[in-house]
Amino acid sequence: MSLRLSTVILPYRRWSEGGRSAWTRAEELGFHTGYTYDHLSWRSFRDGPWFGAIPTLTAAAGVTDRLRLGTLVTSPNFRHPVTLAKELISLDDISDGRVTLGIGAGGTGFDATALGQEPWSPRERADRFAEFVPLLDRLLTEDAVTHEGEFYSAHEARNIPGCVQRPRLPFAVAATGPRGLKLAARHGQAWVTTGDPKLYETGTPEQSVEALRGQVGKLTEACAAAGRDVAELDKVLLTGFTPDRGRPLESLDAFVDFAGRHRELGFTEIVIHWPIPDSDFAADEKVFEQIALEALAQLD
Repeated sequence: MSLRLSTVILPYRRWSEGGRSAWTRAEELGFHTGYTYDHLSWRSFRDGPWFGAIPTLTAAAGVTDRLRLGTLVTSPNFRHPVTLAKELISLDDISDGRVTLGIGAGGTGFDATALGQEPWSPRERADRFAEFVPLLDRLLTEDAVTHEGEFYSAHEARNIPGCVQRPRLPFAVAATGPRGLKLAARHGQAWVTTGDPKLYETGTPEQSVEALRGQVGKLTEACAAAGRDVAELDKVLLTGFTPDRGRPLESLDAFVDFAGRHRELGFTEIVIHWPIPDSDFAADEKVFEQIALEALAQLD
């Protein structure tokens, strides 16, 4: 299977001050999908500008024609399935069916307490995610949904006319644990990973590849248990969080080598961060654009 190259554009710039131009340039460069993070604030960007994911993607839909659009990732930390479904159906309509929902269980960052709640334990995050995903699936595929769950309720929630993409827009489920992988196997059209976080500080690229190989193997097992062929799912690697860090963006050759090694593991899409000066995602913009324009041809 041919490899796709996508980018994630963090929503830290005003639309009139570089926000719009990044999305239009992403389409010009031929990226498959332009993603953005769905957070209320994030890490070192917390004390600076940070804009909402759904409005940003809606604006991006209005200035692009071919670029797919998505979140990496949306989580239950501050989202409710009923209101999220309405926003996604609207975005899918405005973009004429170009939306992918990256979705995960969430973490312990700023989003976890922004609504005044105590941070959820890993178990509670997994419990909520296990209810969130199937309910959102129903809300995006059925005209009216009533649900009384442990964490989420819906009372005759209407979502007419539904998604442009049928039966609904695709889910890219971020998961590495058994419960999340089970959700990916049952509800996902794609699976997302950032690698093994335990290796980020002291691991090696070789150890990371082996860890990712293990994750793909566990996904394969989860798909088999769900009666699905793992080949039906796209496998998405969000880069920047493995021991390689920013090295794959240092040169075209470095990226081609990195991408080739991960394509051999079965990955079908690699996502690289749009360069941000003076941050963990700093990169030479000329090299970044060269990678966008030339890397995939060298991998054919």
